[in-house]
Parts: sequence; structure tokens; C-alpha cells
Amino acid sequence: MDEVMKQEASTAAARDLPGRAGYDASFLGVPVPIPELPGVETVLLHYTHFSVLMRPDKRLAAVTTLAMDGQKLMDLDRAGIQWRLDPRLPEDQQTGERVYARNDLDRGHLVRRASAVWGDTGAEAAQANEDTFYYTNAAPQAAKFNQGMELWLGLESYLQENAADNSRRIVVFTGPVFTDTDPVYRGVDIPLRFFKVAVFLHHGELAATGYVVDQTPQVEDLPEIPRPGVTDGAPPLGPFRTFQVPIRDIGTLTGLGLDQLVAVDRMPIASALPSARVTETWRELHSPEDLDLDFDLGE
Repeated sequence: MDEVMKQEASTAAARDLPGRAGYDASFLGVPVPIPELPGVETVLLHYTHFSVLMRPDKRLAAVTTLAMDGQKLMDLDRAGIQWRLDPRLPEDQQTGERVYARNDLDRGHLVRRASAVWGDTGAEAAQANEDTFYYTNAAPQAAKFNQGMELWLGLESYLQENAADNSRRIVVFTGPVFTDTDPVYRGVDIPLRFFKVAVFLHHGELAATGYVVDQTPQVEDLPEIPRPGVTDGAPPLGPFRTFQVPIRDIGTLTGLGLDQLVAVDRMPIASALPSARVTETWRELHSPEDLDLDFDLGE
């Protein structure tokens, strides 16, 4: 048994996860439930401050749901925390170290570690810190993508600080956008796009905005990945880009039930052009100041 198999076997036999309440749908004071994925088998796993809706068929999350309290955030170190499998789920239903070993793939956090690390006590924040390192909260991302995500990762903090009401609470949904043309690597689909939906209260009313980030430029240097429909080298790839997008487009691309959030989407073009084709109204972002919202962040 090689070292990777030993690590996974020992992790799978680890203790259960008692006391994990997971995401609280009433966190914002207005019920915001975890999106469902009709017609697809899923497994819901609860952690500290967040929950993961897993897709066993993909061995990755369909969506993660985080409650982030900006007034209680703590700055804790990640040193010494190891990635591990969730003992509540069979090994063949999650993506473990085999996919990430000896290559340029990163274990990309779906729930951002810094956003989950909060609490009334240091022990609560520390547990949340460790919980973000379960493989169920990771997705394969090319290293350059994962390590160069300042804009993508900073969006939720920017909205929390500039748009959310004084409670500074925000809910963040994050997950892969699966397609039939995703490269397959070591038996796992490598999603080329990821989505984020941020939900918050603005002047007491529910508001939401949606985003998509594309990692296709970074996977071309992984020669082991077979690409469906590609017979001669890598496909043509565009530049790494982050977009603000209508939430309805995210619902269409993922199949997730996002109707509640589509109705409160604060991207102006989402309501101005409700019948626009998917991707037609996407807005490329280079900095948070490029956000297009139907309210003034200085209000």
C-alpha cells in the first residue's frame, strides 16, 4: 500500500464529526435555504458555519453554503492542519489525495478559510478553521488559478464591508460549474468554471450578486488530462477572467434551485434583460470597483 493509500485509509477511519450544526438558514434574519439540485443524488454534510451538498457521482461538491459573520472573524494560522477525507462519506464518493499527488493541481478551498474562521470563542473559530480542510470542501484547481485568486476570494469580503448592513453578515454559495466537456483526470472531472453567489441584507432587504471564474487557461500545462473532443494538443484557451453574472445564469448552468436569489439579484442588467442568453450579459471584472450594482456602495 503506497503512502497516499495509507493516508486515505487512516483518514477514513477517523472519528465522527459531533457537534457540527452546519449552515444556519436563518443567519441573515430572512430564511435563505441551501439550494437543492433536483434530479441528482446528493449528500448534505454539516461543518462549523458551513454545509456542503456533495455530488457522489462527481466526487465533488455541488454547492457549499457559508455563513460569515464579519464582526466575529479571527485571524488564525493554518499551520499544521492536514487535508483529510470526511469519515461520514465513502472514500469513492469524495476526491482525496490521489488526484492531487505529483502534479500541479491545488486543493482549492470552496468555502474560503478566512471567511469561515469566526465565533464567540477561540475554540469555535479553531474548529471552523480545521473543518475547511476536509476534501469535501476542495476542488481540483490549477496552481496558478488557486494562488492568483485575490479578486475572486476578495469579493465576499468587499461586499461584506461595503454593501451588507451593520451586522456585517453575509451568506456565500460556492461550487463548480460542471459541463460535458470538463477534462477528466485520474477519474475525476476537473471543473473549468466555478460560481459564487453572495447574499446579504442591504438597508434591511435581501440582496444577492453572482460571479463566475474561469480556470481554462491554467489547465493546459497538465498533459495527463484527456480532453473530450480534442485530438491534437490543447484546445484554444482564453485569458484567466472573473465575471459578474446574472444569478439566473448560474442556476441554468448548474441546475441549482436559485429562484429566491434570482428575484433579489442586484446586477441591473439581470432585471433589464431577463431573456438574455447565458453568458450574453456577463461583466468582466478586474477589481471590485468594476462591480455593477443597482445601489451605491457609499450609501
